[in-house]
Amino acid sequence: MKNTRNTLSRRAVLKSGAVAGVAALATPALVSKAFATSGEMTLMDWSDYWPEDMLANFTAETGIKVNYIGIGSNEELINKMKASQGSGADLIGPTNNRSLQWGPLELLQPFDMTRIPIDAANPAMAKIGPDAWDFGGNTWIPHIWGTEGMSWRVDKWSPADASGVPSYGEIWSEENAGKTMIRAHSGMLCAGLYMEASGEMDPGSVWAAYESEENMRKTWGMIADWCIARKANLKLIWNDADTQKNGLLNDGVVVGQTWDGPPLALKTAGEPVTYQAPAEGAMAWVDGLAMPKGAKNIDQAYELIKFAFDPKNAGPAIDQHGYNSPILGADKLAGEAYAKNFAEAYPGDALANLNAWPAEAPWYADVRTEFVNKFQSA
Repeated sequence: MKNTRNTLSRRAVLKSGAVAGVAALATPALVSKAFATSGEMTLMDWSDYWPEDMLANFTAETGIKVNYIGIGSNEELINKMKASQGSGADLIGPTNNRSLQWGPLELLQPFDMTRIPIDAANPAMAKIGPDAWDFGGNTWIPHIWGTEGMSWRVDKWSPADASGVPSYGEIWSEENAGKTMIRAHSGMLCAGLYMEASGEMDPGSVWAAYESEENMRKTWGMIADWCIARKANLKLIWNDADTQKNGLLNDGVVVGQTWDGPPLALKTAGEPVTYQAPAEGAMAWVDGLAMPKGAKNIDQAYELIKFAFDPKNAGPAIDQHGYNSPILGADKLAGEAYAKNFAEAYPGDALANLNAWPAEAPWYADVRTEFVNKFQSA
């Protein structure tokens, strides 16, 4: 089978030291006083990526106010940028595997890479931009990386397997009926990975679906039917970080398929919640920063990038958002809980078993929406 998962090589990530924690590179100088009290900018990014105190520190250091518009999905971000023709924000946060959707839209402008301390970032992740996002120049730089796997309430649930490793299949099982949650499109994809592992679908079908619409319709038709038959077992379908946290804390969910950040932020705060890569492999992604063609506050946007690429700012933010930073040395400046949480989230060979989200062509996203709508309306 053709390997479509080339936007993020897990071997490259591991070898380059992003996971192991390499020593920090020399960081850029502090922001020039010329930017003091220099107005404001608009940031449109994932809703839990920029802690309040991080942005407050940026404003105190530069005088630049950040108007932060939170998003919950790539589809929301793409639709907002299409509707405004690339206006309304100075920086946005697309995910690495969406380059094939953004390219034809012509809504991004290339970065001036001389104004970005890109050497401060993990090389494997920095390479994603020039490799996959070169639309007349590099239009994407890495900002946050993480995974989607399984989280649960440790006081109310534990994996059925004696090894303690969970499975995506447990989210759909009768034993956990009425106590689980997913996001629709990724929950369905990972249900497909479970179907492969359990012999209900041919191995490699999920990844082969990215190669042609014929493969896609065949595979996702099977996945949709399987998920619809078990939909009644779900308690909640989430759409953002807050929905995930509320599900685990307040809405009766004991186990779900989630991003790593929300449950690990809860775990760091002392809540009875944990997160772990499942037997079928966690889904890995890198969210970046891009500049829309209608950006108006460009100098201010570059100052925010430089601020975010400094490990002394990226490291402490980890404890609040719960994800991982591509900035070299940032992990060493996170709190003591970070290393422990990371080790427990990816035990054994879990890091070697990561599944990088393949690049999604526009046709793939459109067909997936058909099957997601069929599932949600069933």
